[in-house]
Amino acid sequence: MLLLLVIVASLKVQAQKEINRPFHDDLRYYFGITLGYNSTFLHPTKSSRFLQDDSILVAQPGSSGGITLGLLGTARLSDRFQLRINPQLIIGGAKYFSYTLGKRLATEAEEQRKILPSTLVSLPIHFKFNSDRIDNFRVYLLGGVRFDKDLSSNSTARNAEDLIKLKGSDFALEGGIGCNLFLKFVTISPEIKFTYGLSNIHARDETLKYSSVFDKIQSRMISFSIHFED
Repeated sequence: MLLLLVIVASLKVQAQKEINRPFHDDLRYYFGITLGYNSTFLHPTKSSRFLQDDSILVAQPGSSGGITLGLLGTARLSDRFQLRINPQLIIGGAKYFSYTLGKRLATEAEEQRKILPSTLVSLPIHFKFNSDRIDNFRVYLLGGVRFDKDLSSNSTARNAEDLIKLKGSDFALEGGIGCNLFLKFVTISPEIKFTYGLSNIHARDETLKYSSVFDKIQSRMISFSIHFED
């Protein structure tokens, strides 16, 4: 009898639970804004010169975090699938390489760090796969491509010994997971994504000491975003 009362009470509570924005999934399209944090780093492939020349013994990539500001547009394709475009401005997140020198000038320190400032204009295009909605909660997966333009690119800069030249454009694959939290007047969607750059963004120059030790350089990014959708 007690068990029956508990079951009836739980069903009553469930029935009284308010479902926010119940017809949101029927919208053909909707918009939003994006706030985020990212960590970007570079994945280098060493050139044959690195093994032949003992002027640089170690060359390792590193990164610091940056912030993301963006707009969001989502179009309904079916009950499960959506198409999403998310243009962004990514500020900060300077990448760098740390070097340990072998042969060096008397005025040079053994440990060197070359910082590469970055300000990206990015255009991710994603397909989303939505799970079933449970009350005011839903999980989704996403995957797609991303086009980046680096406003801080130095590929056309004049030669200088300490330069590492990077091209201005990049193309990458992107995938991630997130969830929708349906509130009364807005949908909040926290999300984590992984970006795998396919382009070689290294503008290699044999005459540059710190750049010539690399053959290819590709981008990698881990980002956490919160979308506010209407």
